[in-house]
Amino acid sequence: MSIDRAVEGWGVLERAVDLARAGEAFVLATVVWREGPSSGQHGSRAIYTAAGEIHGWIGGACAEPVFKREAVKTLEAGVPRLLALGSAERFGDLPRGTMAVEMSCQSEGALQIYLEPVMTMPHLVIVGDSPMAETLAAQATQLDWNVELVDGTEFSGGLLSASSIAVVATQGHGDEDVLEAALKAAPAYVGVVASAKRGEALRSYLSTRLIDAGRLDAMQIPAGLDLGSTTHKEMAVAILAELVQRRAAGEFSPSIVVDVPKPDTAVDPICGMTVDATPSSNPLEIGDETYYFCCPGCRAAFESQQGA
Repeated sequence: MSIDRAVEGWGVLERAVDLARAGEAFVLATVVWREGPSSGQHGSRAIYTAAGEIHGWIGGACAEPVFKREAVKTLEAGVPRLLALGSAERFGDLPRGTMAVEMSCQSEGALQIYLEPVMTMPHLVIVGDSPMAETLAAQATQLDWNVELVDGTEFSGGLLSASSIAVVATQGHGDEDVLEAALKAAPAYVGVVASAKRGEALRSYLSTRLIDAGRLDAMQIPAGLDLGSTTHKEMAVAILAELVQRRAAGEFSPSIVVDVPKPDTAVDPICGMTVDATPSSNPLEIGDETYYFCCPGCRAAFESQQGA
């Protein structure tokens, strides 16, 4: 796991913008309330990525393990959460829906952290060099979508992933080859700028190319909402409107896989916190038993109790 605590303040937000533009999902965490003593301050921010990287600072040895664990849950659920950390008597009246995690940390501080998942923007690959294709690319870029505009001769299925959106606007110039490569890559959506009659001919041909029948049926021809006779600019609007509508319905929302092994956990016998059962959690072996602690202070207190 990579941890970059040198990033702070506005630097965390700049890093968040970079990650969003790169299409990486992450959680942006902000301390919205604190009661000292606590190393986390009002406005402290940190990022937790789907790859398990941390940028910024949200709190000390007690808060960080809880932050990581709850950030993973937030990424997987895709909905924001308010997290309260501290002893029960310091919580007071919490807002509805707040996730409360009791900590008997030696600092006796308390924090409320807002966890906001930032999901990836749609990846739109437009194949073609027509004015309509260029207009669609410009419009989707205005929505901050991740847009690639490529000529048909430069296209390959390797440009697409399972969550990509492919719009083929080659207008009769190599449509068959482009569509065969696109459909075999199995993206979330394939649309073609063509008439319904041309669509029938394309489906008939592609059915002989060992393309899954379900993918052929799902192929949208013509792409876009039916606005009747349109100019190339209006056609681009119709296609983007369909894509926005489908995205709002959740069709292009990939499930987030957090690429971090989930270690076993243990309970700190001093403060009662749940910690990862890893070498980073101050392990102490006594006989055949291994104990884990949120911080060296808890380990020292336990050793004193045991006369170790």
